[in-house]
Amino acid sequence: MGAVIVVLSLVCVVASLLPALPKQQWWVRAFDFPRMQIALLASALVAAQYLLLDSNQEWVQAMVGVTAACAVYQWWWIIPYTPFYPKEVPDAPAQTRLPTLRLLTANVLTPNRNAEAFLSLVRETRPDVLVTLESDAWWQNALAELDADYPHSVKCPQDNLYGMHLYSRWPLLDSHVEFLVEEDVPSIHVLLQMPDGPRLRLHCLHPAPPSPTENDESAERDAELMVVAKKLDACREPVVVCGDLNDVAWSRTTRLFRKKSGLLDPRVGRGMFNTFHAKYPGMRWPLDHVFHSSHFAVAEIDRLPAFGSDHFALYTELVLVAEQHRADAGLDADADTDSEVDALIAQQDVGVDDVPTPRA
Repeated sequence: MGAVIVVLSLVCVVASLLPALPKQQWWVRAFDFPRMQIALLASALVAAQYLLLDSNQEWVQAMVGVTAACAVYQWWWIIPYTPFYPKEVPDAPAQTRLPTLRLLTANVLTPNRNAEAFLSLVRETRPDVLVTLESDAWWQNALAELDADYPHSVKCPQDNLYGMHLYSRWPLLDSHVEFLVEEDVPSIHVLLQMPDGPRLRLHCLHPAPPSPTENDESAERDAELMVVAKKLDACREPVVVCGDLNDVAWSRTTRLFRKKSGLLDPRVGRGMFNTFHAKYPGMRWPLDHVFHSSHFAVAEIDRLPAFGSDHFALYTELVLVAEQHRADAGLDADADTDSEVDALIAQQDVGVDDVPTPRA
């Protein structure tokens, strides 16, 4: 038992140190994801070390200290995504008549053919805007009944796991499908007309992940996120960015995206809302995101029941409460933010001008 405790303690140390390295290899960046699992393991190991090992020995004391430090370090990253942390975005006033966006985003998983279960979620939540990812021509046909209730749409069916569809009850004043970094990975950029309210910019993203079956490094994903963040840096209009970003909420890349864009995360202080993997309860993390400008408050955010995909759908209800952008919320950019963002963008053949600015 002692040997098992020592080996697992070393695993926690390595898993804590690796993501701190400025490396983009997939096997390094993979350790950004399971911080909750590592935090729980490290916390359990500290208790086991005290109970099962001889705490009078110096090497045991040192191991307890190092393992405890790993646990504290991992908890530091994820505590903001629990109810024990102050909310970054305020709750919306009850029974408000202010303009409200009801947004449903879902990675449907291309081989998943349980369209009826997904359509049931759409009927139940009745979103104003629906965004699907990994939707191919089969899914486009299966969702054709939505055209009556969602007369405005942008459809980009693909059979490479990167198809994307947007369905809207509201008029689309302008829309663009762009392939920002990779020629077969689209993104959707639209300008929505909210009823009795202002216009809303919506950017839908699904960059490819760093993995042994996709990209060996996170360079492509990081560049797409950073170029959109830089585009939004000077935006003072209501804006929402959503999609499966193939990155977790607490990673350095996502935090850098938020610092540069100025967007807020409605999950901070509310919960993780882990959307992947739907079939493995012990190995889940938040891959599907909704970030927004500080014009909004949160009426609801919910992870919906499983519908056959490896992702859960995410339902978010945002209320437009402010006309002016508040600069005192979110993550503050530091002296290195701009240089880090520019360095990640420079790795790929993409620039800020490639990101469209939807206009009426």
